[in-house]
Amino acid sequence: MNRSALIAYQLLIGVSDTATGALLVVAPEFTLRMMGLHVASDALVFLSFIGAFVFSVGLACLYGARVMVRRGSPCKMEAVWLLTAIMRASVAVFIVAQIVAHTLEMGWLTIAWFDGACVLIQTIGLRKCWLGNVAR
Repeated sequence: MNRSALIAYQLLIGVSDTATGALLVVAPEFTLRMMGLHVASDALVFLSFIGAFVFSVGLACLYGARVMVRRGSPCKMEAVWLLTAIMRASVAVFIVAQIVAHTLEMGWLTIAWFDGACVLIQTIGLRKCWLGNVAR
């Protein structure tokens, strides 16, 4: 994959997660409504906590974009991709399991899909050494 596409991907997921995480922290009910999801009002504080986690994943992705723009070490990007893929895979598996158990509504599947797609892209990229293009 070419360097420009890698930077665009990294910026897209970084901005998406950082913005979503920040919104979940400061306005969880509004954020979930925008996403078409519903939870009990007593769960909102926990969603704000989850927002802090989502925000941190987004910042890690934005750091990855910075490494790419500055033509930094592919090793740094491999660490970013490996760790964020592990986190995203964990989230996707959890959400799917909760949907199957009927504790989360089907609307949460969009989050599992997004995270799963990122895991797939990053796993393929790590196996095919796409990040070697970062320093070039």
